[in-house]
Amino acid sequence: MTASQDIEILNIEEAAALLGVSVKTFNKVLRSEDIPARKIGREWKFSRQALIDWVGGGRSSDFYREDRARLSESTQRNGS
Repeated sequence: MTASQDIEILNIEEAAALLGVSVKTFNKVLRSEDIPARKIGREWKFSRQALIDWVGGGRSSDFYREDRARLSESTQRNGS
């Protein structure tokens, strides 16, 4: 286990690294998803285990179902 794996509370850079994405991508997900987090002052803080549990609790079928629903709504609004 490395020193960074010992840390239980992560900042945004560490949380993005844990998930293997850029900070920019992580910020997009932070805004659009219900990621377990707390904002303390100006900084976001994340529990390592809560992020792992959040990723593990997701289902790709839910994501694709949401995409299909958005596409259907968009098509209906545009009259197609």
